[in-house]
This record gives sequence, structure tokens and C-alpha cells, in this order.
Amino acid sequence: MSSLKVEMVAADRKVWEGEARFVRARSISGELGILPGHTPLLGILVEGDVSIESVDGQRQTVTVDGGFLSVDSDVVTIVAEHVDASSLQVTGN
Repeated sequence: MSSLKVEMVAADRKVWEGEARFVRARSISGELGILPGHTPLLGILVEGDVSIESVDGQRQTVTVDGGFLSVDSDVVTIVAEHVDASSLQVTGN
């Protein structure tokens, strides 16, 4: 099964990076659900939760104050000014 490479970045640091099966976020156009193979997308996020389901089935949720989400070739990049990621662990450097 394919997976997504997800990178979540706040203004001052990388918050999380890893492989995921599914990403859910709220944009100004409504709820976004991203699965592997999704068409390229650039969405403006509203304040709310971003949910990431990792390849091992664990779901982690962070709260963002807005920002944007881009999808291209199974790479999801989420950028926000402030991210409350107290439940996430940072992987990588």
C-alpha cells in the first residue's frame, strides 16, 4: 500500500515528519481528506485540528492557527504560524 510523506512546519521549527496513510485538515473551502495518489492541491487552512493517521494506524492530532497545505506526488506539506503539537513526537532532524 502506498503512503504519504508528511512534513508539518511551524514558523520557528519542524513539528513532525513521517509516513502516513491519511491526513485530514480544514480549509477555507471545507474539510480536506488526503490519501495516497491525491491530485496536486494547495489549500488555505483555517484554525482547527489537523489529523494524521500514520502507517501503523495511530492517529495524532495537532491544532493549527491557519496556514496552508500542499499536496504533490504523495508529499503533504503543512505550514502554520503556530502549531500546538503537544501530543506529537518529532522524528528526523
